[in-house]
Amino acid sequence: MSDHTLDLRGLRCPLPVLKARKAMKGLALGDCLTLECTDPMTAIDVPHFANQDGHQLEEQKRRDDLYIYRIVKGR
Repeated sequence: MSDHTLDLRGLRCPLPVLKARKAMKGLALGDCLTLECTDPMTAIDVPHFANQDGHQLEEQKRRDDLYIYRIVKGR
């Protein structure tokens, strides 16, 4: 398993999810992808994306204006 980080700061919906989906396609099963976002809509969009695509949202947190998600590739 390996960890990857995607800096999505400054991007607005739907770009964070589109870029996350593209990045997940290049990862192996069980790899982790951390997203760093500034768009508040990602609090809705990222969990929905992870669930819809069969991945596990391992962590979701907010630090000031930064939304951080850790997703484990499930399929």
